[in-house]
Amino acid sequence: MSITVPKSVFSFFKKLEKNNNRDWFNENKPEFKAMESEVKLVYQAVFENLNLHDEIDKLKIFRIYRDVRFSKNKLPYKTHFGGSFNRIKPRLRGGYYLHLQPNNESFIATGFWQPEKEDLMRIRKEFEMDDSEIREILANKKFNSIWGDTFIGDEVKSAPRGFAKDHNAIDLIKKKQYIFTKKYTDKEVLEAGFLNEVDTAFKAIRPFFDYMSDVLTTDLNGVSLID
Repeated sequence: MSITVPKSVFSFFKKLEKNNNRDWFNENKPEFKAMESEVKLVYQAVFENLNLHDEIDKLKIFRIYRDVRFSKNKLPYKTHFGGSFNRIKPRLRGGYYLHLQPNNESFIATGFWQPEKEDLMRIRKEFEMDDSEIREILANKKFNSIWGDTFIGDEVKSAPRGFAKDHNAIDLIKKKQYIFTKKYTDKEVLEAGFLNEVDTAFKAIRPFFDYMSDVLTTDLNGVSLID
């Protein structure tokens, strides 16, 4: 039997959006737990699909409880599911993410959310030295038909310290994150072929991941850092 995203995901979260308080949630917790069990099967299916063509060592489904300690938003519950899929380190780099949220806010994401300081510098130095390979990947029609032809994410305003503002790759160098996202409507998420669509998109990111894994496991002379 094929796994599909249950309609209850969107219906429950729409109700939670209007009743985001502990009394309502505790009263409706049995409904949430039943729905959560079905959603875990969805994420497990994505995990298994990924491992047919990649090496994923960890699936993490994030809890519904919000950490409100340092947030102005004191609502106690998230109104979405999020789950990440980590590739085996240190040999493989990058990760996958699936976000399920009503009102056409679902999406998948791939890339590097918070690169470590050393990794970020290594990526920037690579682009400074030679940006031809990454631009070839971004320009590929199959790749950018799914993921677009540019990164999203935070960046510095002009240039990081030690890099020239007028460098021809400054658009890449000034990035602090290297992320791609693809959005889906509620209707698309609930369709029978959604998980196949997600897996096709994740497969298409591999040229980028292969390139970045090579960069982050070698020094600027191409000597392996992990052997």
